[in-house]
Amino acid sequence: MEDSQSNSTPKSLMENLLGLLRVRIKRGVNLAVRDVRSSDPYVVIKMSNQTVYDHDTFSKDDKMGDAEFDILPFLEALKMNLTGLPNGTTITRVQPSRNNCLADESCITYSNGKVVQDMILRLRNVECGEVEIQLQWIDLPGSKGL
Repeated sequence: MEDSQSNSTPKSLMENLLGLLRVRIKRGVNLAVRDVRSSDPYVVIKMSNQTVYDHDTFSKDDKMGDAEFDILPFLEALKMNLTGLPNGTTITRVQPSRNNCLADESCITYSNGKVVQDMILRLRNVECGEVEIQLQWIDLPGSKGL
């Protein structure tokens, strides 16, 4: 006998979801060395910040810097509900400032029918390093959407 409550959970969960934010880590550039000659970095993404670590087998992982980025400009571009724009159209640009970790201008573009944002984040609290990321929104069937 099946539990009727467990069958309704995925549907109610989908009704509460807005969608899925895909954060693609494209690459790290000039990352700090934390092992003998190199590092084996990985990224931890939190809702309030992004952190890069070096994986160590026999000791605690070494922090390799951190960076913050604001997703509000990206969400505002999504809410415009743009369709039919030429591929590669720039929707908006976000400039580096004291309030963000952008190493260069970040463009939010319309690409292959999707709104995407590419960013180069300068890592803080470390001697060097940048991380290139890309944001993309995925609408899930049955979700509320933005």
